[in-house]
Amino acid sequence: MAGYGTPVYCSQKASLRPAPAPGLAPNRERAILVIGNKWLNGTVLRYCFLDPTGGGRGPGQLEAVRAALQDWKDLGIGLDFKEVDDASEAEVRIDFRGRFSESAVGTDVLLVGPHEATTNFGWDLTDAVGRATALHETGHVLGFAHEHQNPNAGIEWNEEKVYAALALPPNAWDRETTFFNIIRKLDPAEVSGSVFDADSIMEYPFPPGLIKRPKKYRIEGIPEPLSLSAFDKDMVQQWYPSLVARPRHLEPRESVPLPARSGGQADFGITPSESRKYAVAAFGDADVVMALFERVNGELRYVTADDDSGEDRNGRLDVKLFKGRSYVVRARLYSAWGRGEAALMYW
Repeated sequence: MAGYGTPVYCSQKASLRPAPAPGLAPNRERAILVIGNKWLNGTVLRYCFLDPTGGGRGPGQLEAVRAALQDWKDLGIGLDFKEVDDASEAEVRIDFRGRFSESAVGTDVLLVGPHEATTNFGWDLTDAVGRATALHETGHVLGFAHEHQNPNAGIEWNEEKVYAALALPPNAWDRETTFFNIIRKLDPAEVSGSVFDADSIMEYPFPPGLIKRPKKYRIEGIPEPLSLSAFDKDMVQQWYPSLVARPRHLEPRESVPLPARSGGQADFGITPSESRKYAVAAFGDADVVMALFERVNGELRYVTADDDSGEDRNGRLDVKLFKGRSYVVRARLYSAWGRGEAALMYW
């Protein structure tokens, strides 16, 4: 993204996530699509820089990415970010090579090969536009898609002009890339918000002439968003609210209800009284994603997870837990049907 006459756009990595199973009720499918790329609240995202030279552009590139992550974190969200040196320890692997900026979206970073970058920055991040690029790409990492592809935007493109403009340098995109990142509308089921926000950091700048309707954008275009909008802040705080001080302690064979609303999450602490294999399971007519973490030296380390979304079964973790160690299980509800009740238990 580099100014109005010749904007440089980031691209979004195509998702490798399988489509929901056919035949799901519409509300159930919508919940799975909206929540599927979002992290469990309370996740610590570990990130590393694959190229500490910043693509030969210097340490200012790394500092810009750190600052972007801090800007999101300073909103008081329930995610944390930790920089590590070992790529094998990182969910998010950042590179600065090549001339394109792109990122996998949300938990899709976990589907990227372990030795590949999940996020790349292809131009200087130290000016105002570059800092906006860093915020935009880290927004993808948090699970947010391009705003101009929101079906609620009501944008009608002058498609051939868009394809022609993006085929020229500095982008030089083929038609498939342009369609995927600009022309393609998101399925309404994938959109968590009901309004279009032209000021979102997840929006592209567009010069006049590429949009047919609405008239305002045809005449004025869409200017470059350079900071987080009020809507950006509201949405990220909805998905990742500040954490409670401590998760509720869970006793063996104690059945505890899960939140009834889609996207609701509950966290529970487990301290086993003996070392053996345990089951941690969800019950009820519900799609649930849950993950187990062990507290090691003051931080939570991932152990295992299960996601039963779209499947006719309940999520279950069969895992050996050790006496005296401290664990946390996080469970987020995609959707509930039937009696609308879901619960969690371990034994």
